[in-house]
Amino acid sequence: MLPPVNLKPPFNITRASHIVLNVADLAKSREFYVDIVGLVVTEQTADTCYLRGLSEACHHSLVLIQSKKAASTCKRIGFRVFLEEDLDLAYAFFKEQGLPAEWVEVAHQGRTLHVSDPFGTKIELCAQMETRPRLYLDRDKFKGAHAQRLDHYQIFSPDTYQSCEFYSKLGFRNSEYLEHGDTLLGAFMYRKGTCLDLAIVQNDGPCMHHFAYIVPESHNIFTACDLAGIYGYAHEVERGPGRHGPGGMLFVYLRDPDGHRVELCDGHYQTIDAEIEPVRWDAASLNTSVRWGLPALHRWYFEASRFEDAALIETPSKPKPETLETYIQKQLALD
Repeated sequence: MLPPVNLKPPFNITRASHIVLNVADLAKSREFYVDIVGLVVTEQTADTCYLRGLSEACHHSLVLIQSKKAASTCKRIGFRVFLEEDLDLAYAFFKEQGLPAEWVEVAHQGRTLHVSDPFGTKIELCAQMETRPRLYLDRDKFKGAHAQRLDHYQIFSPDTYQSCEFYSKLGFRNSEYLEHGDTLLGAFMYRKGTCLDLAIVQNDGPCMHHFAYIVPESHNIFTACDLAGIYGYAHEVERGPGRHGPGGMLFVYLRDPDGHRVELCDGHYQTIDAEIEPVRWDAASLNTSVRWGLPALHRWYFEASRFEDAALIETPSKPKPETLETYIQKQLALD
């Protein structure tokens, strides 16, 4: 059973906006996201690279920060709010809840608020960002998988129900959810009117499992796999190509030079209308692929990027999925 949703939340989050990652080698990470994923560089300094998708008008959706000390960690996941006044309302809300809330200066954004959810997930809220021309018709700029726009994040939480309850208070609705009996293991939540902005899965956390970009054509997913092989990342094509059960998208998951996981997927359905009910999936009969495709590797289910300076909380009930390793063992036992 899902927690109730506040359809008139205290402030208006509109969408997943941008993610900030620490990386060990800025040049190597930039090459990965340009040559394989197909993002474009908006701007770069000595220690920071700002990238965006071809159809994105805002200055950045991915920020890479050179950080030898904290490499392979996620600094923040970003959400947009609709109006400047929503930032003030958000600040008041987090303070009232006894959660961290701090005004910060961030380049290329308007007023920016750093907050954390009850389990320590690091979040950045802003209402404005500098804009640049969209490049989705500039074919001379096309590289890699032609990534169009940032779509969603998936995080690990030690208690999916409590996390889902918190984000439901902020107006996030569930498109689909994953249960084992009465235990909520996965919540697929949205604000922007398609089926996903934030996925929450039960595991030791808080951690950032992956972030996802939409590609324009299904063949771009295979292009990313080919290019990963060409550029020396064959073993980092971690899962797929395949088709999800929840969401129904074609997908592939890649690991970047620091182990951060990025998903490339095609588009999914709209969820704007208030009467739409979320779809329940039974964890006992689902490996998040349906009809075809092999289960994921063990590492896909359990490895994720830690949030910088966030304490890891162990979950009392870790998921027990069928992994590719256990699937192969079962098949060998049958032979």
